[in-house]
Amino acid sequence: MTHRWDDARQGLLESGGSVVRKAQSVWSGFIDFAARDNVLEVAVGLMIASAFTAVANSLVSDVILPPLSLLPFADHKNLPDKFITLRAGPHRPEGGYNTLHQAADDGAVTLAYGRFIDKSINFIGLGLVLYTIATLYGYLTHDNIIREKVRCAYCRKEVSKKAKRCFMCTSWLDGREERESSAL
Repeated sequence: MTHRWDDARQGLLESGGSVVRKAQSVWSGFIDFAARDNVLEVAVGLMIASAFTAVANSLVSDVILPPLSLLPFADHKNLPDKFITLRAGPHRPEGGYNTLHQAADDGAVTLAYGRFIDKSINFIGLGLVLYTIATLYGYLTHDNIIREKVRCAYCRKEVSKKAKRCFMCTSWLDGREERESSAL
């Protein structure tokens, strides 16, 4: 019995070195992948984008929407809380539902148009802020983020305005094919 135990122990000790080498190989491969420049740039870019989205959403929700909710058609409520009851629930209060949550709890079918307007304004506001930042960046660095494009006359694909040939059909964009040329 002792002999089998010693053999098993010896086998584990001998194979332990290869397991450690394999684990080190996997770990170094992971570090090589995770520490590459483009992976780190993407990770940093995603973190910055997440923080910027939170700031832009706060700008729209906390600064732009409250004055809009004071407009006459907004009934002096917050815009995201606006809704229409399409079908009342079984226990509808006499004056109607006060909140969307109250209507949902009663099983009413509602059309939450205020949320849609809120999200639409958030989208447009975020797009305008991003466009302004891209334009400002292009003005300050003379390197445009927003690339100007033209359509290829032959295949109708959008191509950079600076390109000399279409990447899709390889036609010349400066009009060489339209000029008559003589092979003789």
